Amino acid sequence: MTSPAPPPAAAAAATVGVTVLTAVALWGAGGRYLLLDVATSVVAVAMAPILLRRPVAGAIVVNVLAALSPVATPAATMGSLVTARLRPFGTAARIALLGVAAHAVQGWWRAQHGLSYGWWLLLMCAAYAALAGWGAWWRARAALIASLRERTRQLEQEQERRVAEARAGERARIAREMHDVLAHRLSLVATYAGALEYRPDLPPQRIAEAAGVVREGVHQALDELREVITLLRDATEEDLPAPTLDDLPALVADWTRVGQVVRVDGRVAAAVPPTAGRAAYRVLQEAVTNARKHAPGEPVAVALSGEPGGSLVIEVRNALAAPAGMAGAGAGLAGLAERVRLAGGRLQHDTDGCEFRLRVWLPLPA
Repeated sequence: MTSPAPPPAAAAAATVGVTVLTAVALWGAGGRYLLLDVATSVVAVAMAPILLRRPVAGAIVVNVLAALSPVATPAATMGSLVTARLRPFGTAARIALLGVAAHAVQGWWRAQHGLSYGWWLLLMCAAYAALAGWGAWWRARAALIASLRERTRQLEQEQERRVAEARAGERARIAREMHDVLAHRLSLVATYAGALEYRPDLPPQRIAEAAGVVREGVHQALDELREVITLLRDATEEDLPAPTLDDLPALVADWTRVGQVVRVDGRVAAAVPPTAGRAAYRVLQEAVTNARKHAPGEPVAVALSGEPGGSLVIEVRNALAAPAGMAGAGAGLAGLAERVRLAGGRLQHDTDGCEFRLRVWLPLPA
């Protein structure tokens, strides 16, 4: 943890100014200590910038000067304050006691006009106690701010790590599904291609049929290669077709059976391609799952719309029942954003203090 920053040069300039004014006042009053006051003021002014770099040593020097002349009092008080800001409280307390002792000596041999010695000591004790306390509070506040900044930086790094892990996990699932979807199609193409290679004596009709199967298989494999990026199947659904938007009523029925209220409104006046349908299904599944996790018991409103040649628009709203920015929040949304982006769409989410909103746009064919 870094120490609080030293006071600005303006503080040293102010100390020099007060010292000069004090010296001028004493010179105007005259007296037998004029030469001592002049010499003390010169040294005190020279020590002002040193107090910023070496506060303890500088405070000791100016407190010794304060025992000789009132001209050094401004520099002595500045030394006590700077020490309290830059050093531990024990060191600051010892410098404050030294300052009280120095001014006790000053008040003893250079009596203050209109103020008894007892009141002089009491005033000095109160002043140095206030300086030590103020400097210690200033130091603690600066340390707290530094620790909060460090904590914020760590939380930001942790959130970035979670988002990166979510994206990496999403891409790993995409890679597994790509293998599952394309393996069958490409193996069929390879079988028919092999038949053409090793059975050139087949009738022309059979050869044409095999070539047609190869051509169709290649085309389908290319189409699925483009679509499979966002087609993710769960490990428990290996033998089932990937869900699409047409499976949304069954998904709503499943949520209703477990007590989750989901209202679906709107109509999609366009054919939804498998890629967009699968992405939409997963978006709605993840959105309602997040709502149940972070706002249990709160109803979820889903709005769907879409026109040919436009976008399939999905909007999910639910009330907030947990503080925003809770630990772990954001990784699921990062995965959804990656899925939607790879499907050619975009995702947006925000809160207004009492409601969470998720909107997704997926392209629709004309």
